[in-house]
Amino acid sequence: MSADTAVPVRTPEPRGSARRQPRAERIREALRRATPALGLYAAARLTGLAAMAAWAWSIGRHPRSLLGHSWDGIWYAGIARNGYGLIIPSPTTRGVVFNDLAFFPLYPGLVHTVATLLPVTVVTAGLLVSWSAAGAAAWGIYAVGERLYGRRTATWLVLLWGLLPHAIVQTMGYTESLMTALCAWSLYALLTGRRLWAGALALLAGLSRPNAIAVAAAVACATVLTLCRDRTARADWRVWAGAALAPLGWGGYVLWAGYRSGGGMLGYFRVQRRWGSRFDFGADALRFIRHLFVGRDYLAYYGSLIVLVVALIALAFLILERPPAALLCYVLVLCVIALGGSSYFASKPRFLLPAFPLLIPMALGMARARPRTAVVTVGALAGLSFVYGTYLLTIARIPM
Repeated sequence: MSADTAVPVRTPEPRGSARRQPRAERIREALRRATPALGLYAAARLTGLAAMAAWAWSIGRHPRSLLGHSWDGIWYAGIARNGYGLIIPSPTTRGVVFNDLAFFPLYPGLVHTVATLLPVTVVTAGLLVSWSAAGAAAWGIYAVGERLYGRRTATWLVLLWGLLPHAIVQTMGYTESLMTALCAWSLYALLTGRRLWAGALALLAGLSRPNAIAVAAAVACATVLTLCRDRTARADWRVWAGAALAPLGWGGYVLWAGYRSGGGMLGYFRVQRRWGSRFDFGADALRFIRHLFVGRDYLAYYGSLIVLVVALIALAFLILERPPAALLCYVLVLCVIALGGSSYFASKPRFLLPAFPLLIPMALGMARARPRTAVVTVGALAGLSFVYGTYLLTIARIPM
């Protein structure tokens, strides 16, 4: 499927075609096909967690606290317990004011619900939500890969996502796994012509993270292409409704947070600026990269730079593969947001975690590789992922 291929509009089957497979059966069959990939993903992440936990215990730190109550995880746990309303000045950086309105509400809302329904702490509830979301994300990534390139490539796509250098974040009390799950399934709905589902899932994704606007852009892109190339689609209310739903979650929270902060419609962006985060077209990132070359800093910053360079190379190869326009739009928006934002350089690889289509060229290559090459590559990626993930959580001591 090429980049200029419009995402299809799903046409209902005739009523007389009653041999149609029941929905529950189709879901079971889809899960059966995805099970090997999900098993490999679970093995990769559980091994990474075990490696991190072993090192954490050896230095007297608790793995659960590292996973569920570090950096942004502390803020999400606070919102889940007490709701919004915490504003504190930075103890280290002059002029920076931390306001919990910077964090979108879906993840802490789910954590609060789980902690209310189950006899677990908020931190444990956060990890349960993240791990469940990671599994749903892996299945969604498989579904997209299988739809476009077949089962073998889809399995590699899931495994590579689970072996990223910073894949430890997928099982932390962060929102990347939840966003990836919703975005992947929204993209799958687009690819299969389910426009209402695509819009509804994009709406939910927009309540999870600021950069989830990327999937709303993908829905809009697919809608425009469809309307331009298929006149009959203009009469399909589901096409219009899906496009209208997609940005509502993101836009609704931004407006609500703006008014809650006292800054009006654009108040949310003022909250972000007071955190030190704004979109400056990459000027701050370039200054920081120059600093890394002329000076010295934490290893994690150099690791982040390598990840960003590899991501840009992967983007070039993805463009050459000519994926569907919606997927390419989604990835481009995520890359622009991650690279164009200021401050928090070590967090940029995390911002790209939902950009799983960047791994498609490598997954295609691995699907064609010899078994020995595949085994050596997986071993190298696993070693890097487990060691680097352990380093980020237990040694680096910088925001990620």
